[in-house]
Amino acid sequence: MTSGASICESPGKMTPGAITCHHEGVSELGESFQNAAAGGEPSVHDKVEAKAMAPVPAQRRRARLFQIYVLVASAAFIALAVGAHFKPYFAIDLRITQFIQSYKGALFDGAMRGESWVGFTPQSFIFGFTSVLALFLAGYRWEAVAWAFAGMVSVVGAAIKLVVVRPRPNADLVHVFRALPDYGFPSGHVLTAMAFGGFFGFLAFTLLKPTWMRTTLLTVIAFGIALMGPSRIYMGQHWFSDTMGAYVLGSLWLALSIKFYRRLKHK
Repeated sequence: MTSGASICESPGKMTPGAITCHHEGVSELGESFQNAAAGGEPSVHDKVEAKAMAPVPAQRRRARLFQIYVLVASAAFIALAVGAHFKPYFAIDLRITQFIQSYKGALFDGAMRGESWVGFTPQSFIFGFTSVLALFLAGYRWEAVAWAFAGMVSVVGAAIKLVVVRPRPNADLVHVFRALPDYGFPSGHVLTAMAFGGFFGFLAFTLLKPTWMRTTLLTVIAFGIALMGPSRIYMGQHWFSDTMGAYVLGSLWLALSIKFYRRLKHK
């Protein structure tokens, strides 16, 4: 079998170093899966690499798009944070809260309350700790470490709240189901759902085989993340801009967690 290096270095096929290395990586990964087909199972590292591998031009385009997203998302979050520092709420915040709270259906009310309940302690801590521990004990140690890192976004959010110092919704303006003592921007529930729950989705997509069970799990995770923001608004404990800031910051932390995980896997 011809190695990836020999293909890259053969006459007439010499390519730049980056492309040569890429071809070597593809060859090594292919050999790993050929070995697996002969009786072994590809490692978690191989599965991650298989899904991350792309032609060099595609990798460059993806890197540029990612850089653009990071810049735009960072600017958007900073703008929201500055606005939240100087204004207790925006006009659109009040309108959206009044609209969401205007619906009084029992099923909707139960769903919003239940979704919000998941994000409070101690249940959120118990779920997060047991999930990471179970993953670690199952032999996925780097996955567990990176997932725990994703969960650290709650510490980041708590620190930002002390800087922005934005008050939560006032009971004189909207219905507040239960007053909370800390500040409102960004929403800790949404931040954790986006980063920690999003990394759970990343692991499920990466490690599980493409079956209806994986599709169902990913759908549940996506709905859980998407509904966390409206549930916090419905409960009168956050404004719309609190949740949007958390979605943006959570997506940035999720991207950082995935990069951190891939660096761990390359060690």
